[in-house]
Amino acid sequence: MTAVRRLDGWTVSGCVIAALFLSVYPSSRLTAQDTSTIDRGVRIGIIYRPGVRPGFVMLPRKGMGLDSVRAIVARDLDYSDRFEVITLPGGDSIRLAAPPGTTPRSRSTTRPPSGTTTRGGAQTTAGTLNYPLYQALGADFALDVTAAADTTVVTLHDVAAGGVRRALRARLPAAGNPDFRQAVHRLSDQVLQAALGTPGFAATRVLFVKDGKVYQIDQDGADMKLVSSSDRQAMSPAWATDGRRFSYMEFQAGKGQLFVQEMTSGRRTAVATTGQGLDFTPAFSPDGQTLAFSRATEEGTDLYMLNVKDNCCLRRLTVGRLYDNLSPTFSPDGQRIAFVSTRPGLPQIYVMAADGTDQQLFAPFDYGVTGSSNAPEWSRDGQSVAFHRDVAGTLQVFVLDVRTRTVRQLTSVGRNEDPTWAPDSRHLAFVSDRSGYRQLWIIDLDTGRIRPLLQQSGARLPAWSPRLSEATSSTP
Repeated sequence: MTAVRRLDGWTVSGCVIAALFLSVYPSSRLTAQDTSTIDRGVRIGIIYRPGVRPGFVMLPRKGMGLDSVRAIVARDLDYSDRFEVITLPGGDSIRLAAPPGTTPRSRSTTRPPSGTTTRGGAQTTAGTLNYPLYQALGADFALDVTAAADTTVVTLHDVAAGGVRRALRARLPAAGNPDFRQAVHRLSDQVLQAALGTPGFAATRVLFVKDGKVYQIDQDGADMKLVSSSDRQAMSPAWATDGRRFSYMEFQAGKGQLFVQEMTSGRRTAVATTGQGLDFTPAFSPDGQTLAFSRATEEGTDLYMLNVKDNCCLRRLTVGRLYDNLSPTFSPDGQRIAFVSTRPGLPQIYVMAADGTDQQLFAPFDYGVTGSSNAPEWSRDGQSVAFHRDVAGTLQVFVLDVRTRTVRQLTSVGRNEDPTWAPDSRHLAFVSDRSGYRQLWIIDLDTGRIRPLLQQSGARLPAWSPRLSEATSSTP
């Protein structure tokens, strides 16, 4: 049976207390690194082969006032982990223009503006890139960022085909405008889509809790902002699938009240029937109309569901009696809910139909060998569930294959917990103390690359947004 403790007059199981407060206290210092960390290095003179990530180069430009745009786009494409970024030699040693008599080919009916002028030996007419040179450097794609009046023009060159793949035009906000960075991130996503036919995740943000408040940060680690609109302790932020709202728990005097807050206005609404006990870990359904959450009472902890569109119609999904059920996460089709249950003795990952029926073990474990498992989150493509599990006294991030129901361990160094999926279903943000302090990190499951998202200490409980459109990216 799960150990029980009393918290401000409420009887709450040990696993619930751990889910709420375990990450409040700093861990011991650790300085080692995961063996899966990849040194990207510099790729020069490597010819592209099938199965190898295509080479990408940002063309050098002087002036034009677009340095910040180039820097953000280049970083976004690097962080997508779908390219090998090529660093060019400095100075004017690289000749952009093609040799005389070279006729470029275009693979797009949309051509960049003619008459573009640059300095330092750069091309003088769109489409006259020195493709053989960039092929020799190992580039498959070259990106040129220029200005035409008040419009930013991003030209994607297909080096192997020797022509322009796509020319994108955008009127970006001024650099000091709060929407500037997200506008550039959306441009980066368009470049990735044009190059590889794959949606990007540059125009996304991560919510997290620090010092009892909810903050947001861009996926590249910039533009951190406070978003919670209360001085009370906030926990468990969760995005709605439209990116316009998020829900969180406000904790005070042993009780947890759920709120739904609009991202643009900051206006928040209390969720009906919550706050009389300890209500926590909210999760939106894919259609955004329903909120599932955990409720801890004297009788135990169970899962409930409520219609947040009409703020009504509370429904109980589990009846634990001698065990606890908590931390719900919806499948992308809304048909199933993965959750944590202590019915095996230690918390483990279970799954059920969205109406509470057909409850069964989801992530396999070995009795007496496998430690507790917590914090599940379903990937956006529906194929995986990430969670953290106790391994030899510390927490590590795991991924469950939904189809085969097999699990694999992603992290091995330090304490790693609370994973949350990017919209591309191949990147995860998580909390780790690998640097000595509890910070936010991102791992790419395909390459194993791990990078810091936020190097300030004390961050916890991250939640990665869906892709943010122009209408959802503004903040107050």
